[in-house]
Amino acid sequence: MTPKQPGQVPQTKNLIGLESLFLRIKFSHITVVMLGVVSVGLVAVTSNYLVRKLQVHDLTLGAGDASGESYVLSQAIATVIERYYPRIHITIQETGGTSENLKLLEDKKLDLVTAQADVPAGPSARILAKLYGDEFQLMVQNTARIKTFRDLRGKRIALPAAGGQYRSFLNLAEHFGLTAQDFQFVGSTEAEANQIFSDRQADAIFRVRAPSNTTLKALVQKGEITILPIEQASAMGIKYPTFIPSLIAQGTYQGFPPIPPQDLPTVAVHRTLLAREDLDFTVVYAITQVLMDYRQEIVDAIPPDQGEIRPLVAQFQEPETGTGLGAPLHPGALAYYDRDRPSFIQENADLLGFLLTLLLVIGSWLVQIKGMMEAHQKNQADEYSSRVIILLEQVQVSKSLRELERIRHELLVMLTAAVRDLDQDVISEESFQSFRVVWQIALDVNRERRTFLAQKMRQSATP
Repeated sequence: MTPKQPGQVPQTKNLIGLESLFLRIKFSHITVVMLGVVSVGLVAVTSNYLVRKLQVHDLTLGAGDASGESYVLSQAIATVIERYYPRIHITIQETGGTSENLKLLEDKKLDLVTAQADVPAGPSARILAKLYGDEFQLMVQNTARIKTFRDLRGKRIALPAAGGQYRSFLNLAEHFGLTAQDFQFVGSTEAEANQIFSDRQADAIFRVRAPSNTTLKALVQKGEITILPIEQASAMGIKYPTFIPSLIAQGTYQGFPPIPPQDLPTVAVHRTLLAREDLDFTVVYAITQVLMDYRQEIVDAIPPDQGEIRPLVAQFQEPETGTGLGAPLHPGALAYYDRDRPSFIQENADLLGFLLTLLLVIGSWLVQIKGMMEAHQKNQADEYSSRVIILLEQVQVSKSLRELERIRHELLVMLTAAVRDLDQDVISEESFQSFRVVWQIALDVNRERRTFLAQKMRQSATP
């Protein structure tokens, strides 16, 4: 290394490009910040996990009439859920049916509801599962002489003029060229309408219920009632995609003589389980898991006197997605249904492998650059120390106070430059301290040399 001329200090302002940028980065500070961020993140994740794990969820499920299939099934489902997830408590609430359920769900007065798939849900509703098929069941008094749906025109229909069943009936009527004004609807509630029909004060009764519904079974077995077929289900499905062709099987309500006497075509819609979109992800996952993985235990939780409902559990299934029809799938339910599908890492292994390789290459370059920075810092400090040693040698042979003053001034200028370079990370703290020791020695020797020369000059001046 070529010695610098007296008065010259290391030049740091000419650093350019990428090296100059990296020289200003304090790696120790970055490390501390990164560790702090990671620590805070771990604390947040752990706290969130513990809160979710220990939180008790009290939910309310709207399930329609207490005598209906969805209400009985909901009670059994809630029992099994609490057995496996004691911190999830579900209260089953009797309601007026699908329309009321969906409104209460949208108003955040219910957390979960059962609903007919053909009744549009609000924007806050998210589907968990299809439960079972509800069939359109149309029964008429034998004395009414009704043979087809169009024969209902002008007749008294035991059906409350509100709710999901009413909407389904009007959709049927529209298909056959009729409107609400073509009928007389009687009964303000379903129970009242049932009684009116049982008392023969109505010509027909329409229900959307599972096969062998106990209430309908009681009406049918009283006699003098005919179950009418509802045809053209496939054609209706063009306008109403939730309508699917179905059959009321021969002997559904009585084996001998069979009622109905033969298989009757009809329309069916799925009964679904919905939740609010803001319902906890893990809670929805747990509920969906119970629906799909613990069906036998749900069956066992249904009372023996409700045995006709038990086969419905076998129909629980994952909803179709991607059709754009009906409520979207809740993320918690989706996570359960996707549990056996390839993970993101598996599906993107090649891309992730490339990114990992890229990160390793970048990391290697960063390590190399850091090494270069440390070497550069050491070189800069060595230049300062080498210059101090040269000045120290000059002090020892100097015979002039003026020369010693020049050297002292140069030492002070050099210290200022070194402090500035330390602040800019051009030299490291360790290298600066090594330089500082040598610098202090040079300054002390300079002072002692000045004292010596001053005394010598005074002695020479004395006669």
